[in-house]
Amino acid sequence: MCIINGVPQASGSFLASLFTSFFEMLSNRVLSGLSRTANRSGVRMMSFDLSDTQREYQAAALKFSKEVMLPAAAHHDVTGEFPWEIVKQAHSLGLMNPQIPEECGGPGLNNVETALVVEALSYGCSGIQLAIMGPSLAIAPVLIAGNPEQKKKYLGMLAEEPLIASYCVSEPGAGSDVNGVKTRAEKKGDEWVINGSKMWITGGGYAKWFFVLARTNPDPKCPPGKAFTAFVVDGDATGISRGKKEINMGQRCADTRAITFEDVRVPAANVLGAEGAGFKVAMAAFDLTRPGVAAGALGVAWRALDEASKYSLERKTFGTQIANHQGVSFMLADMAINLELARLITYRAANDVDKGVRSSYYASIAKCFAADTANTAAANAVQIFGGNGFNTEYPVEKLMRDAKIYQIYEGTSQIQRMVIARTLLQTVAQTGTASTF
Repeated sequence: MCIINGVPQASGSFLASLFTSFFEMLSNRVLSGLSRTANRSGVRMMSFDLSDTQREYQAAALKFSKEVMLPAAAHHDVTGEFPWEIVKQAHSLGLMNPQIPEECGGPGLNNVETALVVEALSYGCSGIQLAIMGPSLAIAPVLIAGNPEQKKKYLGMLAEEPLIASYCVSEPGAGSDVNGVKTRAEKKGDEWVINGSKMWITGGGYAKWFFVLARTNPDPKCPPGKAFTAFVVDGDATGISRGKKEINMGQRCADTRAITFEDVRVPAANVLGAEGAGFKVAMAAFDLTRPGVAAGALGVAWRALDEASKYSLERKTFGTQIANHQGVSFMLADMAINLELARLITYRAANDVDKGVRSSYYASIAKCFAADTANTAAANAVQIFGGNGFNTEYPVEKLMRDAKIYQIYEGTSQIQRMVIARTLLQTVAQTGTASTF
């Protein structure tokens, strides 16, 4: 392996071997698919073990994460450079947007398998992972509401080349309050004309296409479920302006910008789903992607636990390794407890998606708990490192900065708790118990 401009370049033999092993795994999906079909048609079974194929996916992603991403993480954190070379390598190995269906040219991994890949990539660097997997949120609405032509065109181009797509919903005055979106679309003939500004758009500087939510019913009393329409907007459309790259607290190499639409004309053929149904499409996308976001947080928590554990076995105070001090060992134990629990609920939420069960409840629990777990784990890792943890020469301060965003994007932790509480109370009112089994 060589390093060019601070970025590890995987050797030809490394890429070839990883490429071969990864696509050998894809061929095994026929057998595993038959197994899943048999399980669905028979008695419900519960297993906490990953299949051999799933472990192979995880191992391939983790190998790439440790050997390519992790050594480059500090460089991209300091410079903020978008990691194009790593993105291209990930795409060539099938690790970028692996959930794109096979009929659209993608690997066709299911949600659990995709979560395993995201978790492993995030272990090396959650910022680079976001650069690689950031298009997932834009992909989700197309998977949910796109017609065959839209899927073939917009998902197909992402499968064919290492391109970026972005999800444009948040605005300067509308984040968690999606109903507050001010961007408008007006129908003129067989086109729609979009005007408005979006903010905090991941990958916005490089997006080949955008998912855009715009208000199409000007009546302020119109309910959200009928007021908005979803669009796919080509990135080279006249009237799109891309703002400056934002310098964020963490995940600094993942491009984030404001996007402005000024009289942007969009063909009627680019409407996703039905006119007026955009809000439902956007919300359904979160149920699909929140397990993946939770998986990203898992990767940060996992890395924090590994770094803290290794350091505790090396650092000595009062004549012994600090791991032998109860104060430190209990912190490590709590980090491990929460990581394992967060994994279980994240994989459960991802599995619900694979079974076709729409569960905002478990998706929100997974996203909320994994995000909190990552933040606590990273903060504890800094504490275990002591003064060294506060220094950029050591990796844990970056983990702490990177972790925070998981409590904010794709729905804040407070929004997740609102979703959880609403579902909980509805269940109790209907059944008399909080149990969802």
